[in-house]
Amino acid sequence: MKIKGIMLIVFLMLCGILWGCEAKQKNEKDKVSLVVWSSEGEQVLLKKMADEFCEKYKEDAEIEIQVGVENEDEFKYNYLKNVEKSADVFSFPNDQLYELISHESLLPITLDAEHIIEGNGGENSRAVQSAMYDGKLYACPKTASNGYFMFYNKKYFSKKDTESFDRMLEVAAQYGKKVSMDWSSGWYIYSFFGGAGFELKLNPDGATNSCNWNETAGKYKGTDVAEAMLRIASNEAFYNTNDKGFQKGVKDGEIIAGVSGTWDVDCVSKAYGTDYAATKLPTYTLCGEQVQMSSFSGYKLVGVNATTKEPEWSQRLAEWITNEENQRRRFVEMGEGPSNTRAAQSESVKNSPAIVALSRQSKYSIVQNVGKNYWGPSTTLGTVLASGNKDQLDLQKTLDEFVTEVEAPAE
Repeated sequence: MKIKGIMLIVFLMLCGILWGCEAKQKNEKDKVSLVVWSSEGEQVLLKKMADEFCEKYKEDAEIEIQVGVENEDEFKYNYLKNVEKSADVFSFPNDQLYELISHESLLPITLDAEHIIEGNGGENSRAVQSAMYDGKLYACPKTASNGYFMFYNKKYFSKKDTESFDRMLEVAAQYGKKVSMDWSSGWYIYSFFGGAGFELKLNPDGATNSCNWNETAGKYKGTDVAEAMLRIASNEAFYNTNDKGFQKGVKDGEIIAGVSGTWDVDCVSKAYGTDYAATKLPTYTLCGEQVQMSSFSGYKLVGVNATTKEPEWSQRLAEWITNEENQRRRFVEMGEGPSNTRAAQSESVKNSPAIVALSRQSKYSIVQNVGKNYWGPSTTLGTVLASGNKDQLDLQKTLDEFVTEVEAPAE
């Protein structure tokens, strides 16, 4: 009897322990802490998305998400300085993809990858291709509007006027106003050389460039393009300014047309009111001919840190902030064009002047894939031309030096 009693007590104790373990497992949730980075302009919306993500998965885990600011254009430089102490999830432009992969700093997206690919137009779409390498998906496409076009005020310009840069400058001069463009950025000055058929491309190593802007043979010489830009720069109605200068000029009425992107829709539409309009880039005069300006186009992506402690949750979050519904919201609240094909087919997107202009310009654009050695030299070249070449530099020598720097080995 004593043995049976002892065995009964032991049995009950074991049952209690097992029940306690089961109850603990049911009551305790995983504690997940994530950091997500994006641009300053997206912080409010991103915080809403993060809160909703936590709510959606509250039965599965106690999730805490810290939202932080990181300049997307400069992202890779800051991120690669200390990958392990960087965000778990982050936004970046597609031209940084190869370098991030080469540093083994991106976690391939494997969770729901097929769903993500299908939602963004399939494996052969430009959006998905911008996020893939060697057959693997390395990021989730977030927007398809990382490009530029021409904003203009219908009070001053007809549609016909906007077909030619020369005509736009002529109209602006009549009113004592300005047409603006940022020549301190290689992102924009590419439009003149690219439109004339000159090449700038990333080499297969994912770091160095090939560039022929100093060509002296062919239909146009590189110096022909430089001289055409100098003629534009000398026009009293041309205004070389950055994004902040563009926004200020639009608000105070000085700038009645300018080259920019969807991030300035809110500013321009409020300033121009019912006269707000947008279209593709115009033609410019090159060797007596009208040449259509080209452009860089691109996609913003959301990636996952290869060193994250929460790879599954990080992938879930990356997919969440880039899903169809949140791409629709990003368009409504920020004017960013969706990469998700279903979101892009909504009437509000198709009727957006900026998105329509971007779509028209896409025929004359290339996906931006450029090594970092392009940006510094292009700023120098653009600044020289915007100033009217005030130091009277030899244009051929200047372009030769530019190409040498752009094609230099990556550091």
